[in-house]
Amino acid sequence: MGLKAIEWLDDKLRILDQSKLPQEQSFIDLVNYQDVASAIKEMRIRGAPAIGIVAAYGIALGAQSIKAASKEEFLVQLNQVMQTLAATRPTAVNLFQAISRMKEAAIGDSVPETKEALAAEAKQIHSEEAEATKRLSYLGAELIQDGFTILTHCNAGPLATAGYGTALGVIKAAKEQGKRISVIATETRPLLQGARLTAWELQQEGIPVTLITDSMAGYFLRQGKINCVIVGADRIAANGDVANKIGTYTLAVLAKENSVPFYVAAPISTVDISLPCGAGIPIEERNPEEVTHIRGIHIAPEGIGVANPAFDITPHGYVSAIITEKGIMKEPYEKGFRCN
Repeated sequence: MGLKAIEWLDDKLRILDQSKLPQEQSFIDLVNYQDVASAIKEMRIRGAPAIGIVAAYGIALGAQSIKAASKEEFLVQLNQVMQTLAATRPTAVNLFQAISRMKEAAIGDSVPETKEALAAEAKQIHSEEAEATKRLSYLGAELIQDGFTILTHCNAGPLATAGYGTALGVIKAAKEQGKRISVIATETRPLLQGARLTAWELQQEGIPVTLITDSMAGYFLRQGKINCVIVGADRIAANGDVANKIGTYTLAVLAKENSVPFYVAAPISTVDISLPCGAGIPIEERNPEEVTHIRGIHIAPEGIGVANPAFDITPHGYVSAIITEKGIMKEPYEKGFRCN
């Protein structure tokens, strides 16, 4: 796919508006950090690695607009920029790791030097994430055999990573190795990232894909029509517990029940070694209208109660392996993470 989902243009950030896909390929220019924060909140850009990259560029944009007489005053205002971006979405750890790196990069002796250093660090974060996703994809492709049918959930391709992809990157790399593969993609309610984004990305890559509703996955697993499940992640705890799009836990349980390998593909930047287990991962609760409406059309009774957690936690015991750019990790996960 030749489209650039994220492009830094020195005085602005251009992103592909994922909320318009697949009907419209529309780019929007974000000219200040408030624009970036809104784009993350509204899921115009999404996916843990992509959120981290965009947040870093948002800090660089915010820094450019600061008019401060001293470095101390500049840092006070920069901290406000970082706090705004940190408040956008709580689950994806890449956001907070990117903010931490940008904070450490604010080391220039003067305000102009610091602004340059922040822009350079954002570009470095982008480059490193892109390289990490490509490397993990080729490592993960070794788990895919010729003739495999792969089930995936939500979207973890170039759109979500601004690189090669994670779950979809593994699939793409397997195809490049000449393996005949096909994909079953869940629609991924409530915002249909599977139907709108994953199906579109796979179609662009010429990879055969069959779209199913989320509730059909058990049927296909039970029928023996799926050889493995591959998903991405928004945060991985030290013990290998995985936070990913709501519905991932269900798939992991179904996969184990039917003796189907369940793989998670994510860069090391998605691992939160500070959390011993998934119980400490914050779960974002999103707008009820995402459940009661589809593309603006009301589908539920007025006044109905709604729950809308965006993510769930899959315990590490259901995970066959975690594919990272540092290698394919298996139990005990914490040992592998700490060695890298």
